[in-house]
Amino acid sequence: MQFKHIIGQSEVKQRLINTVTENRVSHAQLFLGPEGSGSLALAVAYAQYLSCEDRQPYDSCGVCASCRKYQKLAHPDLHFSYPFFAKDKNDTALTFIEQWREALLANPYLSLDTWRGYLDAENKQANINIAECHQIIKKLSFKPFESVYKILILWLPEYLDKEGNALLKIIEEPQPNTVFLLVAQNQDQILNTILSRTQLVKIPALNYEEIKLDLIENHHQTELAAAEIAYLSNGNMTEALAMLQQDDKGYHTMFVQWLRLCYGNRGLEIMPFVDQLAKLGRENQKNFLRYGISFIRECCLIMAGAGSLVHLPPNELDTAQKMTNVMNTAMAQVISTELEKAHYHVERNANPKILFLDVSLQIVKVLNFKTLPQGTQYIPN
Repeated sequence: MQFKHIIGQSEVKQRLINTVTENRVSHAQLFLGPEGSGSLALAVAYAQYLSCEDRQPYDSCGVCASCRKYQKLAHPDLHFSYPFFAKDKNDTALTFIEQWREALLANPYLSLDTWRGYLDAENKQANINIAECHQIIKKLSFKPFESVYKILILWLPEYLDKEGNALLKIIEEPQPNTVFLLVAQNQDQILNTILSRTQLVKIPALNYEEIKLDLIENHHQTELAAAEIAYLSNGNMTEALAMLQQDDKGYHTMFVQWLRLCYGNRGLEIMPFVDQLAKLGRENQKNFLRYGISFIRECCLIMAGAGSLVHLPPNELDTAQKMTNVMNTAMAQVISTELEKAHYHVERNANPKILFLDVSLQIVKVLNFKTLPQGTQYIPN
């Protein structure tokens, strides 16, 4: 994997390249970024650059023997560790290495939910067990076979329990030219003993324009479709790629129709609309609610006088500006909270008809009767 194939993150890429050209490669680094930011892909591209036999100023060459093996994730000095769903206490990451290569080559913006789909997870909890920790120590006790560096990429160290303390010595005092690249999403869930021994590399979420441009250039989306997906994904390329698999349901039109029905307190029309939402399927229901949350957030930005920060196509922007005439910030916050709660319950398989009917009634109360939760201040328009 090369840097040029990773969306955005130009500053992070240059910083990583500089550590190599300036001979400042830290033996233990923590790539910390939110889901869909490309942190795992960056770790693999960095490892390939470290091992490349003909490094270029801004990327690995992509054609040397080392790069060709990296492109198949099969270099003998490249090792992976990741959460898995053990069937036996002796299972390690190597047990699932073929599935891992298939999953990562198919989607460099891999999420744990996507990874679960490649395994017979059943109801098991993902973790990195003590057998895997011992396997890591064993693998890294040898010298590199072909490359200057032996590299371990440990994805989601948050799933290392106290067993992770077994790795402290080898992280602190590794064999020469051994590099640990930990790829995490939540710093607070990592063992402090491991965290204190790593150099932090912060990776920001992707911005709206970067995702939109990639969807147009590499996924053949129209500008309108790319704009909506980029808007809904909120900087998460994993979510954006998942949305490409969903049918275009016209979330804006549906969401505005829903708000109009609620604002008009048209109960007889709300019921068939709820039935329509219930038939969308769980993933489309989640995307619909996610769109609603994002749309209400943009309305709040307009009401706060921050219209320059709003990313909406012209017709949606016009609707958002009109919405600010019938609700204020306090009302918008309550509606957004109701949508977030609904998204949470959809993920947990709530009955969609009951759920969307309840949310509809809550929106009716807010828009028509200015009914806000106790302690919420009502500010007239």
